[in-house]
Amino acid sequence: MPANLPPSIFNDVVGPVMRGPSSSHSAASVRIGRLARDLCGGDPERVLVEFDTEGSLATTHESQGSDMGLFGGLLGWAADDERLPQSAAALRAAGIELSIEIATLHDPHPNTYRLTLHKGGVEHRLVALSTGGGMIEVVEIDGSAVTLYGDCFVTVLDVSGDVGDVAARLAATAAEVTTSGPRIVVEAQAFVDDIVLAALPAVTRVRRLHPVMPVLSRKGMKVPFLHAGEMVETADPRTRKLSDFALDYECARGGLSEDAVLAQMAKILAIVRGGVKQGLTGTEYQDRILPRQSHRFAAMLDRGELLDGGILNRAILYVTALMEVKSSMGVIVAAPTAGSCATFPATCLAAAEVLGCADDVTLRAMLAAGLIGVFTATRSSFAAEVGGCQAETGAGAAMAAAALVELQGGNAAQGLSAASHALQNVLGLVCDPIANRVEAPCLGRNIAGAANAFACANIALAGYDHLIPLDEVLDAHRQISENMARELRCTALGGLSISPTSKAIEARLCGGGGCGSCG
Repeated sequence: MPANLPPSIFNDVVGPVMRGPSSSHSAASVRIGRLARDLCGGDPERVLVEFDTEGSLATTHESQGSDMGLFGGLLGWAADDERLPQSAAALRAAGIELSIEIATLHDPHPNTYRLTLHKGGVEHRLVALSTGGGMIEVVEIDGSAVTLYGDCFVTVLDVSGDVGDVAARLAATAAEVTTSGPRIVVEAQAFVDDIVLAALPAVTRVRRLHPVMPVLSRKGMKVPFLHAGEMVETADPRTRKLSDFALDYECARGGLSEDAVLAQMAKILAIVRGGVKQGLTGTEYQDRILPRQSHRFAAMLDRGELLDGGILNRAILYVTALMEVKSSMGVIVAAPTAGSCATFPATCLAAAEVLGCADDVTLRAMLAAGLIGVFTATRSSFAAEVGGCQAETGAGAAMAAAALVELQGGNAAQGLSAASHALQNVLGLVCDPIANRVEAPCLGRNIAGAANAFACANIALAGYDHLIPLDEVLDAHRQISENMARELRCTALGGLSISPTSKAIEARLCGGGGCGSCG
């Protein structure tokens, strides 16, 4: 599909469903690996992975799950496959030789994967980006520039004859057709039919890449708006819920009915509930920094030994439980990222329970949050490697604030105000993971995001003036990201990451430096 593709709530914001510490690392790499596997027609025999010394992956690919996810993807696994922690051993058992090289490549994006694959004496090359929250963009196939997002059935054709003639024939179908040198890329809701291919002249090779996103794109797709400012021009936000606009948007984006959109969100809600229950029951995992802690908070809350926080205390408990599930390789929803997987979902669920909201109200609140995420993805980024923690828990807090307004019966204007307030409060927040793990200070920042959302929802409902429209706050968010030092954008090269205690924890987890990420 064309560049500047409209975000989808389920592709870009509330998802993927995954295991692992980081959606930018663990889930995106699974998707990239699966597309690379498709490119070479099954299990590769040899793979070379290259990461840029100037990017984020050079220092985080092992400890934050990029290797784990990429290996699983190359084997054809999904992002929530329970075997992912053993993907390295499984890759070796499959007889796939893989090497990782760190080189100065001057890649413009910090999360760039360069893969060279061999199968049956044929070399295949793929360059892809992890763009935040599990989203990806394939930018090159075998030296040809492409723009693929994993949300279509892709047929790649190598042509030895008249490329223009072949492309014109294919363009007559309901498909998006692009050419790059001798290569034609066809994106559609199904692969190009074999009968059609047989009638095309001079096609020398055909490769098929399956979609890796839950919502497919289509030719001629249109959405009613892309920005908050455009949204309020379509209808008075004081007379509609934010979820009304969200349903309008996602139905148009995915070609879905309202019932289908709500059903998809119901699946997400079930996973969130299951995650909270699992976290409160108890989690264990060897390679993590923090022990289980949510049970202590729960016990003290039950005994009345904590300060009275009402909804906020329930939210803190649920945030902690979900983060503990993430850190133990349990199934989570990256909403909008794995590093911020608890700020919005846990806060929304806690508030819905305390307020006694029916599921249909909760689902609509989650859609309202998803629409704030769409606006964020359109104007800025969720990726900590691009914008620090303001990009992750900052966006999560803005989404949670809008969800809380919806749960309390507020209108769309109040939801936008709450999101603007919340995001303003965290501009400039850096990402400096302790011991190069996505665990701390992530937990505290998810909890702080819940508190931020709670406060901002209430002041928005009370009519406090947010002054700066959400679109302008997001523009500032993007500008600050562009000016943020690389050391403070999830590289583990600055801030708390390089404190003596952090380095000591990292060395302990690595067994004295044997894991390769201690430096």
